Amino acid sequence: MHLTFSVVCDAATERPDGRLDIAGIFDRLSAPGFPAMQEQMTAVFVIEWQPDETGRQPLRADLVDEDGRKVLTIEGHTDVVAPAPGGSRARTRLIMPLERVVFPQAGRYHFVLVAGSDAHAAAAIHVMHHPDADGDPPPAARV
Repeated sequence: MHLTFSVVCDAATERPDGRLDIAGIFDRLSAPGFPAMQEQMTAVFVIEWQPDETGRQPLRADLVDEDGRKVLTIEGHTDVVAPAPGGSRARTRLIMPLERVVFPQAGRYHFVLVAGSDAHAAAAIHVMHHPDADGDPPPAARV
């Protein structure tokens, strides 16, 4: 398994032609206090599979803090179909809308994607304290 792409954004959809439309990519959030809650966000992962990785593959995405403590876990599976001879490798696109994600404290959080028997560090989010909830913080989304 190879993680080819990961991002956190406001929303994402897969178009009929196979392309991804991704809106509002971010890697920072500001919060007036902690714990802080992000009402909505979407995690996107694109995985490319090795030719011998076919069949049902378990998937898990853990959002962890700087100390490796899990904040959120999403589990499921995907069915990987072997590509035709000479074709490109099989891919899985995960678009995971998340609601009411709680960040216990300021700091760096990142996803760890576990697919098959492999684990990969993925998209990161820096959550910062910004006491002026009504102000306009530096380039960051609001929690």
